[in-house]
Amino acid sequence: MTGHEQYGEDLALYALNALAGDERTTLEKHLATCLECRRELEQLRGDGALLALTTLGPNPPARARARLIETIAKEESAAKIRKSPVEGERKTARSTRSWWGSLGWLATAAMVVLAALLWTENSALKQSLEAMRDQSAQTTREVEDLRKIAATILSPQSQHITVVSMKTPAQPQGKAFYLRNRSSLLFMANNMPVLPAHKAYELWLIPMQGAPVPAGVFKPDARGSATVVNPPLPSNMEAKAFAITIENEGGATAPTMPIIMMGAGE
Repeated sequence: MTGHEQYGEDLALYALNALAGDERTTLEKHLATCLECRRELEQLRGDGALLALTTLGPNPPARARARLIETIAKEESAAKIRKSPVEGERKTARSTRSWWGSLGWLATAAMVVLAALLWTENSALKQSLEAMRDQSAQTTREVEDLRKIAATILSPQSQHITVVSMKTPAQPQGKAFYLRNRSSLLFMANNMPVLPAHKAYELWLIPMQGAPVPAGVFKPDARGSATVVNPPLPSNMEAKAFAITIENEGGATAPTMPIIMMGAGE
């Protein structure tokens, strides 16, 4: 047996922090003077760290696994050639220590695996909870929008304004439901003519005083129908009328003449 082989098991236990007593003191003294054993210890520590990290992945590192198996095999070979009574006593002590050290290593590995499983499960639960919160927030927003629409249509204070074509016959038609104390507006149009390319209809709120206020840009579908729901509007503005113009797709800040549809409050 070489001088290094007799420390093989001690190095493995020391790397797992499972070596104590005189054996630990003896090994530390040896490590202070032996560069080869210090390198072996660092390799064992690195392999142990890699194996611990693989509890979060599907495949263990082949290099770390091979080195640990090789270390165990070397130790078994070294143990077989220890024949002196002193070595026999040391073998018995080391076997006992190896047994308890193995138990400690197994317990540590089990704790690492358990912690990894708990961390993974906790992460999945957090993601599910966040998804449920997002869905709940979306549902709450949708319910609130529906509540606003219903209030706008059903409230006795709501202004119902029909917007009709300024030409004869008046085929296109729009209906505005406006609730000023909530700045809530629902506008529905039908029979709207097809627009030129890159153009859109723009709805305007015409107040009792001041300039017209943009109240939403829209394009009708193939049947000429369109809807504008709760566009941004000034707070508590009283509407004298609603009007429609044809603008560029991005909308305008002031109406482009001519006004093609208009309706006053009922």
